[in-house]
Amino acid sequence: MQAVEISHGRRDSRKVALTFHGQGDPVLADRLLTHLAAGGARVTVLAVGTWLAAQPQLAARILADGHELGNHTQHHGDLKQMSAAQVYAEIRACARVLESATGSIGRWFRPSQTRHATDTIRTQAAKAGYATCLSYDVDSLDHTDPPPATIIETTLGAVRGGSVVSLHLGHEGTVQAMEPLLAGLRRRGLRTVTVSELMT
Repeated sequence: MQAVEISHGRRDSRKVALTFHGQGDPVLADRLLTHLAAGGARVTVLAVGTWLAAQPQLAARILADGHELGNHTQHHGDLKQMSAAQVYAEIRACARVLESATGSIGRWFRPSQTRHATDTIRTQAAKAGYATCLSYDVDSLDHTDPPPATIIETTLGAVRGGSVVSLHLGHEGTVQAMEPLLAGLRRRGLRTVTVSELMT
């Protein structure tokens, strides 16, 4: 059995999902969550297990604010270079952290250091309890630390109904881009929701 990979929702939808790779400076993450709350956005945070275990207060806030948490492996290593047993260990260890923090392993798993899951990754994800490997169709490239205006332009230039957007916690430019990015999505008639809401 293998997990399936998805990179977007229905194209006739007016919903989009902003997804965040969950690691980095917790102060920046907290500021970003404040911008999301002000903009009325709900998002999906794919958390690195070691980061989540060190930030229990952020896990609580993410859920309290109406967002959802998912699995982005325990140490954010290059899964494509690992054995099947190592891939499983990375996914399962993060799942345990999520379960301890939230009572659930979460619905979504995103492989680390690869946009697309290999057969090995998909098999081990299913073994760890995940039916889906979550990719994306819009890469904001915010992890390269461009100016905030570039993050906004890149994202709004590619996003459309049903899109799953890749973003990152822990980057100042992403924090600064968030308010105008959410405003730009609203102007296009797009509503920001969690991946679970996007896929319903």
